[in-house]
Amino acid sequence: MSPAAQETWDEEFDFVVVGSGGGGMAAALTAADSGLSTVVVEKGRKYGGSTGISGGGIWIPNNPTLRAKGHNDSRESVRRYLDLLTENRVPAARLDAYVDQGPAAMELLGKSRWMRFYWVKGYADYHPEYDGGRPLGRSIEALPFDTRKLGEDEKYQRPNSLKGPLGLWITSKDYRDLAMVKRTWRGRRASLTAAWRVSSNMIRRRHMATGGRALVARMRMALKDAGIPVRLRSPMTELVTDASGKVTGIVVEREGRTVRIGARRGVLLATGGFDHNREMREKYLPEGSRDDHSAGVAENVGDGIVAGQALGAALDFMDDAWWMPSVHHPSGATIPLVSERCIPPSVIVSGDGRRFTNESSPYVNFVHDQIEGGHTTAWFVMDAKARARYPFAQILPGMPFPKAFYENGTVHRAKSIAELARSIGVPADTLTETVERFNGFARTGQDTDFGRGDSAYDRYYGDPTMKNPNLDELVKAPYYAIRIEVGDLGTKGGLVCDEHSQVLREDGSVIAGLYATGNTSAAVMGNEYAGPGATIGPSIVFGYVAARHAAAATRAGSGAAGGAP
Repeated sequence: MSPAAQETWDEEFDFVVVGSGGGGMAAALTAADSGLSTVVVEKGRKYGGSTGISGGGIWIPNNPTLRAKGHNDSRESVRRYLDLLTENRVPAARLDAYVDQGPAAMELLGKSRWMRFYWVKGYADYHPEYDGGRPLGRSIEALPFDTRKLGEDEKYQRPNSLKGPLGLWITSKDYRDLAMVKRTWRGRRASLTAAWRVSSNMIRRRHMATGGRALVARMRMALKDAGIPVRLRSPMTELVTDASGKVTGIVVEREGRTVRIGARRGVLLATGGFDHNREMREKYLPEGSRDDHSAGVAENVGDGIVAGQALGAALDFMDDAWWMPSVHHPSGATIPLVSERCIPPSVIVSGDGRRFTNESSPYVNFVHDQIEGGHTTAWFVMDAKARARYPFAQILPGMPFPKAFYENGTVHRAKSIAELARSIGVPADTLTETVERFNGFARTGQDTDFGRGDSAYDRYYGDPTMKNPNLDELVKAPYYAIRIEVGDLGTKGGLVCDEHSQVLREDGSVIAGLYATGNTSAAVMGNEYAGPGATIGPSIVFGYVAARHAAAATRAGSGAAGGAP
């Protein structure tokens, strides 16, 4: 790339952020707080990235919201937990930065009048049984927000496919309660609250958002207060370097013209993973996971990763993703299965009709077992009780599966387990034996094969009226089998970064002026998942770290490794 000169820029800022998800927005707010001029450029027509369509959880131990509730962790316990999860695959300095800088990142966000959060108490860490894990969880979420306050920017916010009917808004806690509407008084009370919200919204004409949409809306309001511009429909086409190889700016395409934007202190890549890049999925992901059943936004095709590679950046974790067992909707949408796998009268079997893992385990672990066992074809088997009692794939309890699900082979129904087995092409004797064995576990309340229901995480979405919230007999016809796809929330692999979010080459040297966060960077969680929000949490933290580092560095030394965090 040709050396850059100051007079070649159409615009120039101290810090340029590419991507408008949670990590990009947090970095821009940090840069502004540090006295840097900054801009956010976004490829899509809408802002928010995958953060905007996510559940919006943030997993950052010892953040101010948790501390206010008296939920304090020792640093040592958090590090032990992360060490056990990452198994020496992630540099200690990166883990230290995450643990030490996370609270400061959330404190900075909290300076804005818009950034308000609550603790999702009881939503356990994904491995609460590990040393340092927490059964009560560490996840926080943004408080619900009326997006009318965005004004003109409301129409540019990325919509969420899980938007409730008639303006119904529910938080993660609300959903957990509503899922038990047919089973518990708490669920029934939650349904009354939902009805009140619908009528209240109609009267007050509010546009309430929760989860990722609420988080993004609040961050957008904070950006507005800080005077930080967000440029939509501006895909980055090039990273610009000077004669020494330092990144000094970017090139974007906007409204049919090429725009060169200078970055005096650095460029942050927060462009997501390679979720929808067919060639990269074929090249990097393991067999059985290459079909695109990703819930990441359509713009995530690896732009930032490819741009970093062109400068010699190292890559890691490219063969992994934030896996999520999913159902392929006839409309083409990918429906993640989170709570559904905790439905008590149900099993998930491979093509040979046998269970292969704990169905209620964290979704990344479930799919790891699915891929490693070669169980690309998997079937969710449940009885009529399950269909009557619990929601499944956005279908309310007691409601029939739409005809299209049967027509495309996603759902099968039969009067007996043996007949169901023949319908889906698995050995009838084996599936019958599997269900009978599982029913025995349900009667005793203990799954001696896979430990389903032993973990506080398993039980969170289970049925509290059962002896074991995740176990019940499959005995009532008709029986259903739903095809389970290897889906993901985004890819894990990306640019290798140091503890300051600086992108590194294969030899470990720093690519001066270039930073990365979120799924553009190699996951600080390694091959694991610490808890709800362990994607957004690190994205925010390392966006913050990048901006602070860029602000602390002098122009002459801004590319040096080390320096103030």
